[in-house]
Amino acid sequence: MEIGLRKGINIQKKAGTDPRIQPIAGMLFGVCLIAAVLGAVLGDNRYPDSWLGTWVVIWSFIGLFMLFGLKVASQWEKVVVLRLGKFRGLRGAGLFWILPIIDETVNWIDHRVMVTPFSAEKTLTKDTVPVDVDAVLFWVVWDAEKAALEVADYRAAISWAAQTALREIIGQMSLADILVGRGKMDDDLQKIIDERTTPWGVTVQSVEIRDVVIPPDLEDAMSRQAQAERERQARVILGESEKQIASSFAEASKAYINNPTALHLRAMNMLFEGLKEKGALVIVPSSAVDTMNLGGLSGLVSLAEQRLPKESD
Repeated sequence: MEIGLRKGINIQKKAGTDPRIQPIAGMLFGVCLIAAVLGAVLGDNRYPDSWLGTWVVIWSFIGLFMLFGLKVASQWEKVVVLRLGKFRGLRGAGLFWILPIIDETVNWIDHRVMVTPFSAEKTLTKDTVPVDVDAVLFWVVWDAEKAALEVADYRAAISWAAQTALREIIGQMSLADILVGRGKMDDDLQKIIDERTTPWGVTVQSVEIRDVVIPPDLEDAMSRQAQAERERQARVILGESEKQIASSFAEASKAYINNPTALHLRAMNMLFEGLKEKGALVIVPSSAVDTMNLGGLSGLVSLAEQRLPKESD
């Protein structure tokens, strides 16, 4: 449907005689008609009817010549003129004349940068994945004569050339390359389309991929794959962290191998840090209690706490 709409737009802009009546030509035609009427009215009693008829015919002919022979091209336009079917030349920009009936303005070429959207629907990639790709083509006519004489409708030809080139590029690339390599696709498309359109007097300035649409099922599968890959990387990072922590502990344990006193002090410090919080409960293995003599130490602390109130009294 979209292609049909674009084709309809191209047909409206197809080469042909320009239907516009120039405002200045219409004004001059009106002036000529007024001159013919005024001459006939004022000379009714002075000149014979044959002279008055000739006067009206001459001014009417001049008015029609100005109406159909005077053309004005915009600053960005070039007009291809044929005389009796043969190429006469390019006219514009500005005011120019043609000979009615003998000359014909077959095409009004726009020299500004043009934009043509195109797409490739349900095109198989190299790994047989159907994708929909939308792109935009920026092009400009550099030779109006070739654009008018070498191809019937250069706008439609450019659109079809771009679409076929896009399908060709998609068929040569895998889905992963298309998703991550849009820059390369743009360059390849520009090169292929420019080679096809240069004989028509058209050059391609740039091609931009707008969107790549893949089937929903494949999109869900790729999303799950990406999520699983992220989880795998998280587990790998966690394992590396555990290895580094274990290596640090192994390095620190070397300081306590032949120094049991330092080991006891470290254990007591850890126990003290755990008991600092109010209401904290620490479960210590009985072997650790016997090794660090925590029972004796607890008794001494308790005895000291009982004597302190008596001394204060």
